[in-house]
Amino acid sequence: MPGMMTEVAIRLLSWYAQNGRSLPWREKRDPYPIWVAEIMLQQTRVETVIPYYRRWMECFPSVQELAAAEEQQVLQVWEGLGYYRRARNLHRAAQVIIEEFEGQIPSDRTSLESLPGIGAYTAGAIASMAFSQDEMALDGNLRRVLARVFDIEVPARSPQAERRFKDVWRGNLPPGKAGDFNQALMDLGATICTPRSPDCAGCPLGEVCLAEKFGLQEQRPVGKNRRPVPHYLVTAAVIRRDDKILIARRPADGLLGGMWEFPGGKLEPGEDLQTCLQREIEEELAVLVQVGQPIGIFHHAYTHYKITLHAFECVLSAGEPRPLHADEICWVTGQQLADFPMGKVDRLISTQISAVQTGSNV
Repeated sequence: MPGMMTEVAIRLLSWYAQNGRSLPWREKRDPYPIWVAEIMLQQTRVETVIPYYRRWMECFPSVQELAAAEEQQVLQVWEGLGYYRRARNLHRAAQVIIEEFEGQIPSDRTSLESLPGIGAYTAGAIASMAFSQDEMALDGNLRRVLARVFDIEVPARSPQAERRFKDVWRGNLPPGKAGDFNQALMDLGATICTPRSPDCAGCPLGEVCLAEKFGLQEQRPVGKNRRPVPHYLVTAAVIRRDDKILIARRPADGLLGGMWEFPGGKLEPGEDLQTCLQREIEEELAVLVQVGQPIGIFHHAYTHYKITLHAFECVLSAGEPRPLHADEICWVTGQQLADFPMGKVDRLISTQISAVQTGSNV
C-alpha cells in the first residue's frame, strides 16, 4: 500500500511507471525470455543485446527447442555477442530443466542457482521479475544507485557493502513489488544515475540522495584500485591446401569454448612473429609450416587482457595436422567459413579472406 512505502520507494516506483524502458523481455512475466535476456545482459549493453535477443527467440522460442538444439547451432546464433560460455550454459541449463524440472523453469532461488550459468544476480532477477518473489537482483546499477542514495562508504564489491545493500534494499522494498523495484533501480542507474556525470537535477531521488546532499556523486560507489590491463602479441595461421583452409575447434571448457579458430598463439620472449607462429603450429598440430604474406593486424579486448593479433598465410611443409590441443580440426573452403561459429577476431580474419578472394574492400 502506498501509505506503507518509504519516500525512496514512492519516488522510485512513480518515476518507473512513467519512464521505465520498453524492452522486449518485459512484455510479459515469462521466465524464459527474462532468463535469456539477463544472461545476454551480463557484461553487455542493452542496445547491443536487443537484436541478438530477437534472433535468439526466433531460433529458440522455448526451453524445449533450446534444449533440443545442437551446441554448434547455439553458438552460431550467439556469435558476435561474446563471452560464449554464457551460450553454452544456457544450452546446458535448458537440458537440465527438461531432465530435472519437467520442462518448467523453477521459481525458487535455490533451484535457479543450481542451473549452469545462473548466479545470485540472475536468480534474483528471474525470481523477482517472472515470479513476483521478494528477491534482490544486485547488479552494477543497483550498487551504484544504492551507494549514492544511502552514501555507502565501503568498496561496492566488498562483503560489508553487500550486507548494506541488502539492508537498505529490504528496508525500502514494498512487499510483492520486487520485480518493479529492481527494474526501477536498474533503469535509474542506466539512464540517470550513470557512472560519470549523473543527471542529479533530473533524478527522482535527488531530494533524498545523501551523495547529492554532500556532493559525493563522483566518489560513490567506492571502487578498488585496478591493475594495468595486460597486452599480448598473438599470431594466427591461415593454412591452405589446394582450395581448403584449416580451422580448429577450441576446447569446450576454455575461453571461446566450442568456437572455431585459425590456429596460432602468443608471442614468447625472444621470438619474432614468424618464429612464434611456426612454434605454435608445431605444438598445436604436429606439423611444420612455411609462413607467407601477412593477412592483417587485428585488435581486441577481452575481460582481463588485450591482444594485437597478426595473421599470416601459411602452407604445410611437413606432416599431417592432428588436433593436439583442439577438440577437432577441419578443412573448409573460404565460402564455408561463414557456417562455423567463430569469435570476433577469427571472424574478422575470415571476412578478410573472403574479401581478398572476391576482390572486394572490407
